[in-house]
Amino acid sequence: MIKSYGLCEKRGDIKQIFLEQLTLYDHLELAIKKYKSKIALVEKSRKLTYIELYKETSRVSGGFLRLGIKNGDKVLIQLPNCIDFVIVSFALFKIGALPIFVLPSYRENEIDEIIKKTKPSAMVINDSYLGFNYKNMAINLKKKHKSINWIINVDKDDENPCIKDFKESNVKYEKPLYNDTAFLILSGGTTSLPKIIPITHNACAYYAKECAINSKVNEKSTYLAILPIAHKFALSMPGVIGTLILGGKVVMCESGSCEEVFPIIENEKVTITSLVPSLINLWLEVLEWDKKHDISSLKVLQVGGAMLSSNTAKEIVKNMQCNLQQVYGTSEGVICFTDLDDDYNVLYNSQGKPISRFDEIKIIDENSNIISNGEYGELLVKGPYTIKSYYEKDVSKDNYFTEDGFYRTGDKARIVFNNKIQIVGRLKEQINRAGEKIMPSEIENLLCKHNNIKSSAVIAIEDEVLGERSCAFIISDNVNLKKADITKFFIDMGVASNKIPDQMEFVDYFPLTGVGKINKKELKKWILK
Repeated sequence: MIKSYGLCEKRGDIKQIFLEQLTLYDHLELAIKKYKSKIALVEKSRKLTYIELYKETSRVSGGFLRLGIKNGDKVLIQLPNCIDFVIVSFALFKIGALPIFVLPSYRENEIDEIIKKTKPSAMVINDSYLGFNYKNMAINLKKKHKSINWIINVDKDDENPCIKDFKESNVKYEKPLYNDTAFLILSGGTTSLPKIIPITHNACAYYAKECAINSKVNEKSTYLAILPIAHKFALSMPGVIGTLILGGKVVMCESGSCEEVFPIIENEKVTITSLVPSLINLWLEVLEWDKKHDISSLKVLQVGGAMLSSNTAKEIVKNMQCNLQQVYGTSEGVICFTDLDDDYNVLYNSQGKPISRFDEIKIIDENSNIISNGEYGELLVKGPYTIKSYYEKDVSKDNYFTEDGFYRTGDKARIVFNNKIQIVGRLKEQINRAGEKIMPSEIENLLCKHNNIKSSAVIAIEDEVLGERSCAFIISDNVNLKKADITKFFIDMGVASNKIPDQMEFVDYFPLTGVGKINKKELKKWILK
């Protein structure tokens, strides 16, 4: 069956939810008028009130106009979490130019492909970050691509325009419409070059506000941006955009290390933040001995981006005095949250329900037949903020969208607990072991039930006999833990023999992607080496 959340009007009525015909900058202006002297942004010792953010955005948008950047032009932004990221973004939203948000971890090979497809007229960078020289990379890319007229630096630069030197302009410009594309964001895939996703002003404003409602974010909230704000999760779920347009405070953070984060939570009285499971495991470990920092102001901890084991979810609830909110979202569209008042069984074992009453989902089998609740299949979604096509003309719609407008997420899921959604992993990550389909997340959850296993990641490895075998990477503090101990643990739990990892590798850390997910592609390289 197709599940519609909330109202069941005909699809033609969906446009009624966009009664606020406002751009993202219009929404910010409303917040500025209401919260003038309230602190909007914090980055270390730098703080901006809402009225100061208005002045900075006006100044920077004037600088862009002086350079000839106008409505419809594209500007690639590659910056870490910082106040300048927000100023530059809203300055571009104001004049109708489209930011292309690129993670700081991307290098010349990935960005070269993005520029080929989008043809930006400018790049906004800083000189260097975490030891990498972004200016040199930008110079190389500018030489290769004629579309790039400007390298714009947020740091002082004798050779290129600098954000700090921008001034307001009286140049007339064409304002964007509320249903124009606001920005281009990249898909979160780790196995190939990302696809480019266009997000409109009204779609982003709508889902950012719906996320804020579900997370109880308001003008009294303080959001800590730990994950890269070039990614949808920390940018707008509700993230930076959702918090600002509702009058809250956003605090920038360079890393997810507890040494940096815990003092910020204490000093800025942070109420909500977002993490991926690999980071929350580190937090839980540090909290076992760190008693000097008061993080009691934290009311909501969002965890998403990858599977959160039920054991880790229980540890969060047990050891942190805040509400856990499981999050599932695609860059292309649908967002699911658990409710803050969900019972523990739902909280530990599902990703909740879609944030919009207009979202529609269906779960299908390998033959594209809709399956019953409780059965596993591929999750398909459709709704007011789900895209209908990618930006690139060379990406076939048939591979990702059905004839009736549903987006194929590629995620394996089922409906549980009275219409909640449970995501168990990527279909393409399934292990086909001697004809039996096994989800890595299932094995990972079982492994994490062992008292001596802190974290695990399971991947498929080609095998001459089995077709594919399972390989588990395990982090443990117990140096004496052996494969035989884990095998016995699985047998004692009554686990089927085909779900016992065929290969186990003990490691000290996991390689991570730019948004903090475990990089399973890199793990596979470790084995092949």
